[in-house]
Parts: sequence; C-alpha cells; structure tokens
Amino acid sequence: MHRRIAVLGAGYAGIEAALSLYKKKRRDSDIEITVIDRNPYHTLLTELHEVAGNRISEDGVIVPLRDIFKYTDIKHIRDDITDIDFNSNSLVSSVNKYTYDYLIIAAGSEPNYYGIQGMREHSFSLWSFEDAVRIREHIKDCFLNASEEKNPDTRKSLLTFIVGGGGFTGVEMIGELAQWVKLLCIEHSIDRSEVRLVLVEALPAILSNLNEKSIKKTMRYLKQKLGVEVLTDSAITSVEFDRAELKGGTVISSRTIIWTAGVRAACITDEISIDKGRACRIKVNEYTGTQFENVYAVGDISAFVFEGQTMPALVESALQTGKTAARNILADIEGKEKTALRPRLHGVMVSVGSFFAVADIMGYQLPVFFSILMKYAVNIHYLFGIGGFELVFKYLKHELLHKRHKRLLLEKHLTFPTRAFWLVPVRLFLGYSWLYEGISKVNEGWLAKAMLVGSGTDGNTSASVSETGEKIFTIVSGHTPAWYSWIADNIVVPNALLFQVLIVMSEIGIGLAFFTGTFTFIAALASIGLNINFILSTGLYPETWWYIPAALSMLGGAGRAFGLDHYLMPYLMRQWRFFARNKRLKFRI
Repeated sequence: MHRRIAVLGAGYAGIEAALSLYKKKRRDSDIEITVIDRNPYHTLLTELHEVAGNRISEDGVIVPLRDIFKYTDIKHIRDDITDIDFNSNSLVSSVNKYTYDYLIIAAGSEPNYYGIQGMREHSFSLWSFEDAVRIREHIKDCFLNASEEKNPDTRKSLLTFIVGGGGFTGVEMIGELAQWVKLLCIEHSIDRSEVRLVLVEALPAILSNLNEKSIKKTMRYLKQKLGVEVLTDSAITSVEFDRAELKGGTVISSRTIIWTAGVRAACITDEISIDKGRACRIKVNEYTGTQFENVYAVGDISAFVFEGQTMPALVESALQTGKTAARNILADIEGKEKTALRPRLHGVMVSVGSFFAVADIMGYQLPVFFSILMKYAVNIHYLFGIGGFELVFKYLKHELLHKRHKRLLLEKHLTFPTRAFWLVPVRLFLGYSWLYEGISKVNEGWLAKAMLVGSGTDGNTSASVSETGEKIFTIVSGHTPAWYSWIADNIVVPNALLFQVLIVMSEIGIGLAFFTGTFTFIAALASIGLNINFILSTGLYPETWWYIPAALSMLGGAGRAFGLDHYLMPYLMRQWRFFARNKRLKFRI
C-alpha cells in the first residue's frame, strides 16, 4: 500500500527524520518521503555567529538539500507552507496543496521578542543565513561610517554593539565580534578603546545551562581578554533605532542591537489548530506524536516532556526527536509496537571566538583546548552523517584554511594555500626514484634468495659481499637501537625472503602511486614510514635523504593535479555516500 510521508522543515530535526525514514524503511516498501522547506538548503544554525562575525564565508553554514538527499529517493519541494488542514491531511501554501498519510512537523523556531517595545523593528536577529549576512554587512558599514563621522556622539553610537541574551548564541556572537573588531579597527584606523561591546542578560548569570566553574571561566575571558562589558540582571525594556533602554532606566546609545535572548515555535503554529504549550511549542507524547494519530512534531517546535522537564531547544534534542518520529511512523506502517523516546543529552559546549571554548560533557568540564576540539568533532560527526566526506572536507577548509580572522603566526604558515601543480615535478621524480629502488632490488635477486643479515655479521655498510661471493645487506649497524636490533635478529632475518619481497613490493607500489598520482596521501605516509625503517637499520644515505621532505610535501594533495586522485578521490567519496545510504555499491555514479 502506497504511503506518503511529509516532513515539514529541513532543519536538524527534519533532515534527521527524513534520512532515518529512508535508512530504516524496507527496500520493497511503497513509501514516498517528501521534505518541504522554503529554502533549497539546510542551515547550520549553530555556526551562524561565524558568518555574522566574518570568520568564515556564508557558504560555510549552508548545505544544499540536493547534496544531502543525493543517492536517496527523498523528494524535496521548495515551498512556504502557511497552514495545515489536519482533517483533510493536507499542507497548504499560497499556491499549492500537498496531501499526506503521515506528517512530521519540523518547522523549527524563530526569535521570541517577548513583546519588548521596538525590539522586532530595530534589532538584528541571528536565526537564519540571511540574518548572519545582514549583521556582517551592517557591522562593516558601522566601522566605515564611523571612520568618516565627525560628530562624536554619532561616532560613539556607531561603535557601540549590544548583544541581547547571554545564552549560547549571544555569547558566541559577542565573542566572534570581539575578535573581528580588532581587525576592523586596524583597517579603519580606529582605536580599539573607542569600540564598546556589551552583552546584556536578564538573568543573574550568563550561560545558565553550564556549571558555575565554566561560567566564571567564560566571564573572565570575555572581560579580560576580549574587553566585553557583561551586564547581568539587566533586561532590555525598549529599543529605538539608535538606543536601547535597560531595566532601571539605563540607556545605551547604539546603532547595533543583536537579539539572541530567546526562541519560540515557528509562526505556523499560530495558524494551526493543535495542542500547544509554552512558546507555542506543540505538545507531544512519549512517541513524539501529537493529538492526531498520524502527525508527529520534532525539534524546536515540539514540547517533549521527560521526567517533568521539557527538552531544551538543542541540536541533540532535534536529532533524537527526529529519529524517534521516523522510527515510530515505520512501526505504525508495519504494524509493530512503537518505541518511546528516552532522551540522552550528553552535554553542551560554547565557543567564544577561535581560541576559547568551554564544554560540559557527561558531567565533566573539559579544558579549553579539548573543548575547542570537541566543538569541531561534534560538527564533523554531524556533517559526516548527512553528507559524508565531502561536507567534512568543506567544513574543515572553511574553519582552518579559509578563515578570515587574524590567525596566529604558525597557523598562517600552516594554512597558506598553494597550487598542487607545483608539486607535480617532485611527485614524478619521487615516484621514479622509488621505482628505480624497487626494480634495482629485483635485478639484484631480492625476490629469489635471502640477502638480509643482522647483528651477527661484521660491517657498517648496508651492502657488502660475503666470503662466498654473494651480496648481502646488513640491517643492523652501530647506531641501531637495541629494540630494533632484537626485531631484526629474531623476526626479520629468520624470514629474510618474506621481508625482502615486502620491501620490494612496497617500493614499487609507492613509486607507481606517486608516478600516477594515485592514493598520494597514503603513498606519502608509506614512503615516510619506509624511510624511517631504513634510517633505524642502515642509517640515512646522502642519495636518499631528500625522500622524507619530498614525501611530506606530497601530503598536501599532490595527486589532485595531473594525477588519478583528481578523479579517484571524488569518485570514492561518492561511492561512500551511496553505500552509506543504500548499503550496496554502484560503480557508475
């Protein structure tokens, strides 16, 4: 029986629900999965501050839906749904109507202005790709205008930036801005002391989801390292185009108020007749189902209650509710028992610019360095799940190679890009050299008779002639470490012919890999490893010392220019994506 499952929204929860449906449905089932969203891309909401603060380009926070759903039969419709008719099982836009058998509402959330006078009209929200770009361009204009402004009050207003909300988004935004401001001041010849950065939080402390130790570390970094004013217990009561008034009557002149202090369910909940709770979030049961048997709500738009607590609007919450809804819809179709969601939130983390982060993971507070790594690891894990190696490499390029902020001296040198074309001559010569080494050993008889001897033989050279006139190779010399001598005498020499064959095949294989530009990265690691092995045994020879630095340069993608890696690597990444989606190979993709 044909079943139509509609997923409304392509955020974290919607993507997870759609992909889970595709992965878990039976291949012989007649199930049609459709994702409806107004945009043709998925936005990485947790990284928007990096675009708003000009650390990375806008391309770094969007993923085309066609790339996510590639090699699946998931359909994507670009439309803006304005109403849902639960009686006729249909989604309604201004021009179209879509029917469904099952519906997953994953429309997400939007800023909550709490009725603050002038906030919606005069502030900048940070809840979409367009919001981030708008903030970035506005900040650029503020510095440009301030550099030309003669009126001191107007100049001060242009150089005062307020972020309302001391949660994750607000702290990350002010941290990113503080880092960018240093560059903007240099660019426009403005003294850093003229710039005022203010973080305003209505609660007694920022980052209320973190433990006290992490909060104090973050506060100290914001104030002492970044020069941010942190005003707690200071709710914003009204906003005009050039000022914000706080509780108690304090007025701050500013042309930039960025609002991050809360979210509510997407506005579509205002139009539909369904049970809702606080912030218009849709009430759901333990299966993420709503009052309608065939309708589920997931992510920020749903109010899932577990042990008396509503799940917070986090990415991990979205992923878990999305997967649960998919699993229970398939269980209903197949006549199986549904599974209740038992949430497991592993922790939270927040980054403050490029060089500081705090993380509370499973009750443990990670040091700054490991918190930064954890943030990267979480993003890599998520991106790999929805888009494979391609999205991971794209993310790392933006974060490490194409970062726009001022970088440390070592980082500048490590990430400076160069054309792989200039490595081609080195690659070809290195490949020729390894081939020559391997073929020479074949001609010397390495594949026919044992020629390796250990520490029981006199001599300090690697190659010599024995009393019988046969050529031998001493693999232990005066500088060889004791542990390596033991391996040579007890493992290698007794099986000399086997190791000779392995060495010859490795040298020829490495040579062919370099020469053809195939699996160049792996060949470079093998080349370095083989050279280290030779150094431990016979020492470093003048004619081959350059092999190691040459192999190191090959690690930078040398096979992508005039090499098979140019075609092979993208093909293998596509194969992985297809296999991950379909659990089988398809050789023509």
